[in-house]
Amino acid sequence: MEFVELIKTPKVDGVILHRPFQSPLDGTLCITGHHLILSTRVEHHEELWLLHRNIDCIERRFDANRGAIVIKCKNLQILRLDIPGQEEALNIADSIETLSTLEDISLWYPFYFRPRQFDILEDGWQAFNVESELTRLISHADHSWRISHVNKDFTVCPTYPETVAVPKSVTDELLLASASFRDGGRFPVLSYYHGDNGAVIMRSSQPLVGTTGRRCKEDERVLNASLRPGKKGYIIDTRSPNLIQMAKNRGGGCEPEVNYSQWKRVHRPVERHTALQESLCKLVDACNDSRASMDKWLSRLESSNWLGHVKDILTCACLTAQCVDKEGASVLVHGGEGIDSTLQVTALSQVILDPDCRTVRGFEALVEREWIQAGHPFNDRCGKSAYSPARSRYEAPAFLLFLDSVWQVYQQFPCSFEFSTQFLIVLFEHAYASQFGTFLCNSECDKRKLNLQRRAVSLWSWVNRPEVLQNYLNPLYEPNKSVIWPSVAPQSLELWSELYLRWTQDNSILDETNKQILCIKEHNKELRTKVVRIRRQLMDLQKDAIEKGLLAAGNHGNTETASEAYSSSAS
Repeated sequence: MEFVELIKTPKVDGVILHRPFQSPLDGTLCITGHHLILSTRVEHHEELWLLHRNIDCIERRFDANRGAIVIKCKNLQILRLDIPGQEEALNIADSIETLSTLEDISLWYPFYFRPRQFDILEDGWQAFNVESELTRLISHADHSWRISHVNKDFTVCPTYPETVAVPKSVTDELLLASASFRDGGRFPVLSYYHGDNGAVIMRSSQPLVGTTGRRCKEDERVLNASLRPGKKGYIIDTRSPNLIQMAKNRGGGCEPEVNYSQWKRVHRPVERHTALQESLCKLVDACNDSRASMDKWLSRLESSNWLGHVKDILTCACLTAQCVDKEGASVLVHGGEGIDSTLQVTALSQVILDPDCRTVRGFEALVEREWIQAGHPFNDRCGKSAYSPARSRYEAPAFLLFLDSVWQVYQQFPCSFEFSTQFLIVLFEHAYASQFGTFLCNSECDKRKLNLQRRAVSLWSWVNRPEVLQNYLNPLYEPNKSVIWPSVAPQSLELWSELYLRWTQDNSILDETNKQILCIKEHNKELRTKVVRIRRQLMDLQKDAIEKGLLAAGNHGNTETASEAYSSSAS
């Protein structure tokens, strides 16, 4: 199929663009196979390059002589195009709708994007190789864990990567039996190893117990093998008892305590799918209502229950981290399929526990390992954002909720993260629409079928370039090797205004503040370096004076000691 067949009117002059915080822009609108472009000859005005996949929905408005198209984007921005002539406006709207909803993934922009503005210094596809990352994860595990290739060619579980980490005493035969007892074949695998005490976090899907109370002794052995001698574990189920009972009636369920006697089951319900999508829609709708009174705004924010969902994720993650760090107990996390709330909890727990996950590379590795390679269905979940009236039951802002939860922790520990909150926003935007292939597909298996690594560029190849990455570094970062414990009290949770209100409130002052902080830090660094240099010069002068007999040897000792101490601290 040729894109030209889908474009009814490729070019229109005299189009006026309205966008937040900028004056209207008159220019020429062009439609290509992947972009909506508005160019102008007016100096100091940025052109519009809008990816079709970033369009959530459009609204058409017509009067006697012209038409207007309101474009609502997946990144929550709203634009308006005033187009001369109703026929041109209608053709433009039809073309945009068609091009923004193409179902054939091979026609999406990542398969056509070829970087010309930057050279690839590091292949992002190889930056976080599954086996290398898992080997690093278990390197301090006292040889009690191993790498398994039981899922080679994705034959056991299509949503897992080919390589997983499992207890060393567990054979691949046991894993095969366990996979047949777990929803979608997602048998228990290692998610995190806590080096301080050897406790681990594992994840899986629900067991297929059903109403008959089906049992799998091999699955029990797989789980028990992850426990340390004399220790019990926790199974944290992210579903309510009612949902578990409904799952039992459909063949699923939870681990019977009589068969898993070394494990204590804990329920921490976390909403999923439709409830999350409706919550986000209500939140964004409230954020876009600039005429609402204070009482109405607070009421709408509360009725969206978005912060309630954030609190649920944080509470569950803190519980998981507490079991691991405080009690030294291993934890298995799962819900139903194990591809949404399970990943939210395991990933956020590691942000709390592991200081490496609060660095740029560590967080990127976490997103790769716990979301992309773990089989979160990004294509299904991020098909639409907060505006589209046509919603699939598979759509849900699970990844956005995770990023929001990380942001909440960030606000309480602003010096413990190497990356800035803008980095989280970048990940949100690229998860929904991107020129890169990192967040494409629902699993590694799907990526393999499309030969994605050869046909598309990784997001990490671009974002990790020094000149790009410097824009997303936290100027207040001070490495914190400790476990951080965020508060989950309602008073501690905030609306992520930097994201949800960025198109209705001018946040440029935040950018200026960050620039000032960077300047102050750089100036402070220069002054420290200058002080060290002057101190050393003073020491040299003192030694020279002693040699010439101009200064007694005992009169400079304190200065020398202080100089050395200062030099050491400054360096």
